[in-house]
Amino acid sequence: MTLASACSSSSNSAASTKAQVKPEAELIIEAVNYEFDQKEYHVKKDVPVQITFKNVEGNHGILIPGLRVQLSGKEDSVVIIPKEAGNYEIACSIMCGSGHGTMVSTLIVE
Repeated sequence: MTLASACSSSSNSAASTKAQVKPEAELIIEAVNYEFDQKEYHVKKDVPVQITFKNVEGNHGILIPGLRVQLSGKEDSVVIIPKEAGNYEIACSIMCGSGHGTMVSTLIVE
C-alpha cells in the first residue's frame, strides 16, 4: 500500500467523529520501543470504532494515512467509521531512534 498525505483532498476512507457517534467497537494499539503490540489489527467496515493509542515504552505516536488518523500522547483517542475494506499501514509518527523505520503494523478493515 502506498502512503497518502494526511492532508490529501481525495475521498475519505474513514469518517472521523468527535463524540457525535457512539463507538460500537474499541481498538487499543500499544507501542514499545520499535514495535507495536500486534502485527495486525482487525476492525469491521462501517462500524464505528474508537481507536486508542497507548505509549507503553519510549516516545511514539501512530499514523494511519489511509484513514486520516494520527494519535500521540496529546490526542490519544479518536472514533472513526472505516468506509472502505482493505489493509492500512500503521507507522510510528515520532522519530524514536534506530528502529523507527521498521516500526510498522497493519490495520485490516474487513
